[in-house]
Amino acid sequence: MAAIAIACDHRLNSRKRHVSAQMEGWRKVEFERTRIVSLGGERFEGQVTEQSGAVTIAFADRPMTVASDWRPGEPVWRGTLDGVTIAAQVRPILNGVALGHAGAYANAHVYTPREAELAALMPEKAAADTGKVLLCPMPGLVKALLVTVGQEVKAGEPLAMVEAMKMENVLRAEKDVTIAKILAKEGDSLAVDAVIMEFA
Repeated sequence: MAAIAIACDHRLNSRKRHVSAQMEGWRKVEFERTRIVSLGGERFEGQVTEQSGAVTIAFADRPMTVASDWRPGEPVWRGTLDGVTIAAQVRPILNGVALGHAGAYANAHVYTPREAELAALMPEKAAADTGKVLLCPMPGLVKALLVTVGQEVKAGEPLAMVEAMKMENVLRAEKDVTIAKILAKEGDSLAVDAVIMEFA
């Protein structure tokens, strides 16, 4: 999958090199040949060379020849890896592609050595713990609060009603909870992800 990610990145960069209406006299854009792929917590480094439409990616353990007529925007990459026919789903993401093949899905981030060095310095964003709060799923008006502080609620029971675009949406408990604090009141206008109440 790392080879497919590098091949996609190489094709995207080739496309950028051939943008029309470039200024005369300026040097042609050149891209770094070394690519580093971060895939499923592993790191793969490869040197890219192109000859007669086929791309050779020299990984540390062995070179791999990749041939494909894939074009940016196509949802399926079809080609060969060392002569073996492969098809993979491809979706662009920031700094890479999301790949799917044979039931396995992974995000492959493709960097130059300098970009990989800088990406390693970026802090990991921790996912917010939203299991202890009820968030407003859309901008809207709180029409009714159907529980009180200290009340025990079973999964599926209604907690609040929010009106958005003239429709009343009932927000229900996803699991058994006890209401710890109610932060919104009836008539409040809330934004997306505003906290309505907290659970104990």
